[in-house]
Amino acid sequence: MHRMLRQSLSILATLAGALLLGGCNSCNRPHTSPQQQAEYKSTQIPQPEADRLYALVAQQLQWGPRVPGTAAHDSCRRWITEQLKMHADTVFEQPFTASVYGRRYSCTNIIARLFPERRERILLCAHWDSRPRADEDPIPENRSLPIPGANDGASGVAVVLEIVRLLRQQPPHGIGVDVVFFDAEDMGAPSDAAMFCLGSKYFAANFPLPLRPRYGILFDLVGDHQARFFIEETSQQAAPSLVERLWKLGRLYGNGTFVEQRGGSVVDDHHALIELGIPTVDIIDLELVGNQSPIERRRYWHTRMDDMRNISGQTLQSVATVVLALLYSDTPFPL
Repeated sequence: MHRMLRQSLSILATLAGALLLGGCNSCNRPHTSPQQQAEYKSTQIPQPEADRLYALVAQQLQWGPRVPGTAAHDSCRRWITEQLKMHADTVFEQPFTASVYGRRYSCTNIIARLFPERRERILLCAHWDSRPRADEDPIPENRSLPIPGANDGASGVAVVLEIVRLLRQQPPHGIGVDVVFFDAEDMGAPSDAAMFCLGSKYFAANFPLPLRPRYGILFDLVGDHQARFFIEETSQQAAPSLVERLWKLGRLYGNGTFVEQRGGSVVDDHHALIELGIPTVDIIDLELVGNQSPIERRRYWHTRMDDMRNISGQTLQSVATVVLALLYSDTPFPL
């Protein structure tokens, strides 16, 4: 993703620091009625496995950075496809060519469908590529090297794969699920927002699904030990009812990671989906974008430090559980 409103992110970092030091009264107010809490807590939600989620991230990193045009990228593409084939009804690839700064890259969006006979559908998505340049790295010699992409890329893929596995084991009532893993999300230079999110732009321009999902959920930077998921501004504008529902569920199931406060806006894959007419919420650790976190360890965005040391299976589990709570509720379509 590309940072868009740095001022908002700076405010967000200041707010987060205050929360860490003194707490936040508004975050402690009840945001769900007793009736809602009873409904949510009575829902039979399949349980994501923290160790499995951690291993799914680690597996992607075993090949190295998943930069388009590399052997690691090709190996990971095949692996993701095979993982999906174990649980989805339909899996297919959407190849495209990305022209980036005078070079052409062979790229692939990976798409899956569960319960294709169901007309009421939702979309789950993440990007699976790695950034080719660690241009935010504090060590100048590292800035021409690719990032490992543990949190920025692999974490979102892991959460979606685990949700897909559980959906197959315990099918939800009445909803179909589409999945897309976008390629070429992170190819652009820092000052060039237009060269980010190339896979989602291609997907939207060449929409390959027979039905348009009612809404989408994008997972990006969802695996940090100290993750804080503030509400991303574009998501709030595009899908306020979905945001409200997810963050209320986050209060119940998110183990403190979902913060019911607005953060900044980022250029991410949800923009192309929203423009296509699919209201989409970006669950993203906004403090990481632009390295605005008040916690020094968390300033690893677009650096070589984006590795497994920052990944928590428990955080991944919390994110997956929040979304599963929505999908298995009596009203999975809040829009």
